[in-house]
Amino acid sequence: MAAKILDGKKIADDIKKSLKDEISALKNRGCIPGLTVVMIGANPASQIYVNMKNKAASELGINSATVNLPEDTSQSKLLGLIAALNEDRGIHGILVQLPLPPQIDEQVIITAIDPAKDVDGFHPVNRGKLVIGEETFVPCTPLGIQKLLIHSQIETSGKHVVIVGRSRIVGLPLATMLVQKNQGANSTVTVCHTGTSNLLHFTKQADILIAAMGKAEIITGDMIKDGVVVIDVGVNRIEDRSSDKGYRIVGDVEFDSVRKKASAITPVPGGVGPMTITMLIYNTVTSAKHFMRASSSTG
Repeated sequence: MAAKILDGKKIADDIKKSLKDEISALKNRGCIPGLTVVMIGANPASQIYVNMKNKAASELGINSATVNLPEDTSQSKLLGLIAALNEDRGIHGILVQLPLPPQIDEQVIITAIDPAKDVDGFHPVNRGKLVIGEETFVPCTPLGIQKLLIHSQIETSGKHVVIVGRSRIVGLPLATMLVQKNQGANSTVTVCHTGTSNLLHFTKQADILIAAMGKAEIITGDMIKDGVVVIDVGVNRIEDRSSDKGYRIVGDVEFDSVRKKASAITPVPGGVGPMTITMLIYNTVTSAKHFMRASSSTG
């Protein structure tokens, strides 16, 4: 029996509907959520992603702006811009698109963003709060995965979740979230990576397998057990001469072979990607609500 397709686009659209109501309520109180994305250079993949973010923001009626800076922008100039955005009361979310050019220290920039406006969830303060289980901004892709599991009514409590990939953007924060005693979590979590010996030993044990290595179709049907839930985070471009574009987009999972054994699987595209974009708006709206509460308590 073929796996159920976990439609991230539909779930994201459902979440957007509830966000529209929250945004409308904020506007009635005189607050329009504001998001500013800063992009250095002209990386084509980053540009596509930023355009998708702006489109989602526009559809939901929040203020969204992109500041485009040249590739040779200095670290001091970028820090000056972030300082100004931190002070701007009309901006509730600041996102600096990664990767950054070599003359700029990524961690210095992330740390310079006001944690209260860090809607990417990368600031050390927010990372620390996540580890100890306090309410905080969570990186958008892990948050999107967790909400996808919840909305799909996939049980995580007591399940063995195997995450293949340990990036600071996906694997590590997701592991931290899923091990906690919360809804859509309370799991036993194993994190595999490039130093893992005998990857097959671990992937075969997974009740829920999350592939986030950034390697095309590395997870195949013979690496999983029957009935596993598979979340594919990967977005990889591979050559395909039969396509008009000369390439096609695939995940980290070999979809056809894995679908035959899995009970549920996310497609690429249309799975995790739409959830990531929606979670950025979700975090920005959450930030706006926090600022409104703070203003009310001091007003």
